[in-house]
Amino acid sequence: MFDLKQQLQMLPEKPGVYLMKNSDHEIIYVGKAVSLKNRVRQYFQSLKNQAPKVKAMVENIASFEYIVTDSELEALILECNLIKENKPKYNILLRDDKTYPYIKITMKEDYPRVIKTRRIIKDGGKYFGPYTNIGALNETLNVIHQLFPVRTCKKNIQLAIEKRERPCLNLHIKKCVGPCTGNVEKEQYMKMIQEIIMFLNGREDELIKKIEDKMKIAASTMDYEKAALYRDQYLALNSILEKQKVVSTNEIDQDIIAVSKGDKESYVQMFFIRKGKIVQRQHFTLSTSKDESISDILSSFVKQFYNNMTFIPKEILIEETLEDEALIQDWLIRKKGSKVTLKTPKKGEKKKLVDMVKKNAEITMQQTEEINKRKQKEKETLISELQELLQLDTPPYRIEAFDISNLQGVESVGSMVVFEDGKPKNKDYRRFKIKTVKGPNDYASMEEIIYRRFNRGLQETKEIIENAKVMEEGRFAIFPDLIMVDGGKGQVHSAVKSLRTLGIDIPICGMIKDNKHRTRGLIYKDKEIVIDKKSYVFKFIAKVQDEAHRFAINYHRSLRKESSLYSVLEEIPGIGKTRRKALMQHFKDIKKIKEASMVELLEVEGLNKVAAESIYNFFKK
Repeated sequence: MFDLKQQLQMLPEKPGVYLMKNSDHEIIYVGKAVSLKNRVRQYFQSLKNQAPKVKAMVENIASFEYIVTDSELEALILECNLIKENKPKYNILLRDDKTYPYIKITMKEDYPRVIKTRRIIKDGGKYFGPYTNIGALNETLNVIHQLFPVRTCKKNIQLAIEKRERPCLNLHIKKCVGPCTGNVEKEQYMKMIQEIIMFLNGREDELIKKIEDKMKIAASTMDYEKAALYRDQYLALNSILEKQKVVSTNEIDQDIIAVSKGDKESYVQMFFIRKGKIVQRQHFTLSTSKDESISDILSSFVKQFYNNMTFIPKEILIEETLEDEALIQDWLIRKKGSKVTLKTPKKGEKKKLVDMVKKNAEITMQQTEEINKRKQKEKETLISELQELLQLDTPPYRIEAFDISNLQGVESVGSMVVFEDGKPKNKDYRRFKIKTVKGPNDYASMEEIIYRRFNRGLQETKEIIENAKVMEEGRFAIFPDLIMVDGGKGQVHSAVKSLRTLGIDIPICGMIKDNKHRTRGLIYKDKEIVIDKKSYVFKFIAKVQDEAHRFAINYHRSLRKESSLYSVLEEIPGIGKTRRKALMQHFKDIKKIKEASMVELLEVEGLNKVAAESIYNFFKK
């Protein structure tokens, strides 16, 4: 039993991190302190002057833990990492920070590639980003691959040279210099990589001058093909440069950050200035509450954002001074390995820049809120229209849709997709392999998957009640307000039959298609319901039907692919079920296994030299 009074008395007067936990032992808040004793005790003193969010948090604290550090700076670093790992409910959180993509240069490879990734790992690669706008990232990658003919394949270059493999089409269309031919000097290739790094670091001016010099040299030596290539690069880079707004005569690298605060979330706008030009702008959403200050929001954002970053500029301009500004600045200097200045300008050119970013943050928040209001209105209209259309007793907040997919009865599968409040809930999607039906019988298959889904739900509900758990802990325990099945009266009757067997009463309708295999309307209680094709309801039904079909088809394809892969791999001597599975998980594609070198095969978990040779020789023969 946690004795709060006793634990508060035992707190040390040292710097560290504290973790507040609820009755389920979940971490609900992570904080740092110069003195753990003074900081943690403050939460449990009079709550009269505390902010509503702090009051709510304290009411949910059942216990706490703490970690003592040698300094406040170490506490800040630990706090950043624990917030990122645990995403506590009462911390200000940067939403979906793990999902933002980066551009990565694979520096550890002999001939590096420039690729898109969502994972930062310590593998010697150079990372640029994150990019909140995937379109901007793809455009940047396209520009790079147009300007610089670097390789995009994953080939082992040395092995390709030794085996004299035929180069791919990219060499012939001049999209790659073709290091796999053995005719490309590594030094020359790396010069191209350094130019890409200059481009991604916003040093286009230097790069343009460099390319212009190369163009002149090529022209003077009458190497007109090279000169033309450099000319195209020169013109393309100048075009990019013209789009970048010059905002400062100061050529220092800067990040400028401002916030627009809302009731439940806030919008952080960032402008990235490199050599005096705006090279990129991004906005981020944070979960916040009314009582949180701009300073608190900025402090949380700066720590979470730069904790993930590989590049930190020399100067970061923010709209308000932070409470722990000196400490954060020391942390940034330590991360960068050189001087970093955190400033709140009060006048002059830098103040105008911060004001411009602040204005953009406010515009972003207004636009986002307007879009959200419109979407919410559409959802409310959709649910009420669907309820009225089917004359349901309650609004169909949760809808589950089912579809069957097979190829002449082979590998029959079923899909279940879920929509809540008009939006797909992907984590609740389920797939079924048809077990009891032989041949192409969609009616019997639908009867089977509906029975299995709801029978499993009843069993889970019983276990949850007996063990005093919550419904959300079951994978099938939450039942829908409405069931939709892909098909007409036959599929609906099959679904109704299964529910009656289980003693469950949930409305079921069928989604029917026209002769061109497009959504036509609904079948409910054996009657076809005509729906206005311009209405929210019609568009929603078409979306649900397409999603159920897509999910079923994808599962069916994956099973067929797995089956064909296994049928080929089963012929290889010494390769059993475990190794076949490992090969499939590693390469994903039979073609890649066929083309794999011995070195690549030996990277597969559980494959020794004898097994790798067996696979290699099988496909080479």
